[in-house]
Amino acid sequence: MVFTAKQIADYLHGTVEGNENATVHTFSKIEEAQEGALTFLANLAYEQYVYHTQASIVLVNEDFQPQQAVKATLIRVKNAYESIACLLTLYEQSKPKKSGVSSLASIAASAQIGKDCYIEPFVYIGENVVIGDHTQIMAHTCIGDNVEIGSNTLLYPNVTIYHDCKIGSNVILHAGSVIGADGFGFAPTANGYEKIPQIGIVTIEDDVEIGANTCVDRSTMGSTIVKKGVKLDNLVQIAHNVIVGENTVMSAQVGVAGSTKIGQWCMFGGQVGIAGHSVIGDHTNTGAQAGIAGSIPKGNVTIIGSPAIDARRFARCNAVFRNLPRMSQDVEQLKSEITELKNILNSIKK
Repeated sequence: MVFTAKQIADYLHGTVEGNENATVHTFSKIEEAQEGALTFLANLAYEQYVYHTQASIVLVNEDFQPQQAVKATLIRVKNAYESIACLLTLYEQSKPKKSGVSSLASIAASAQIGKDCYIEPFVYIGENVVIGDHTQIMAHTCIGDNVEIGSNTLLYPNVTIYHDCKIGSNVILHAGSVIGADGFGFAPTANGYEKIPQIGIVTIEDDVEIGANTCVDRSTMGSTIVKKGVKLDNLVQIAHNVIVGENTVMSAQVGVAGSTKIGQWCMFGGQVGIAGHSVIGDHTNTGAQAGIAGSIPKGNVTIIGSPAIDARRFARCNAVFRNLPRMSQDVEQLKSEITELKNILNSIKK
């Protein structure tokens, strides 16, 4: 499909600077764009490319002030990054969706499949499963007995959903994700570790996206809950009885230990570890590789380090740490001078 700069600007409530009849039919990164492409500039670290890009149209923030002539047509919007995301979403939604159930899928007679669903070959759907309308399930996905899945949900290949779990609407589960495996519960005995049965479930609410090979464990009792709007990256581990608050995001390799309660709108960088039974307040932001050893109930903080501390305090501590070799030399020099002074004083006393 082809769109003009004016059509795009009208949709985004932006203003055109240049040829309003310039047309685009594809998207591209600003440094690689060719004629006919739409791109964007949100981070000024990439400003150099806007002066040389071959893109026909570039989305920029309203306050962008070019330092030299720009060949491309500009569309000024309040937030270029949000605007390109909006256009990409529109583009994705415009693609025709497949429907139909493969004869090579294994579906229990008691399962209820909504209208216009798409189910690929070698999918397994167990007894009493309920699947909402327009849901798409890719090859080799396994859905256990009594699972409930909402509408417009997308399950990529090799997703595994254990029995009794509940998945909302508009959810995306990427390849290899596992929902509802047993929580890591074992009781030490004289003869080893005795497994504690995990009889709970996992509840994934609406508008959640879970990355490839991420695991959300079922609870010992009750439910592990991933609330509405949560986004989990690849290789994230959510343990049993955890609650992840609405619109919280986690980067790759975050690990959350059992029974932790996480608030709304939190952000966790890659490889953050959170100790079990912690309470993390709303709007807690955590830098990569931070180790959270206990609760942060008030929230509204930015922390980093292991054990995690306030980010500004961490920066000051890190500055000291970088200077430790020189400081050690200074201390040794001071010790030597003090010893010399003591020897002088002792010789005077005698």
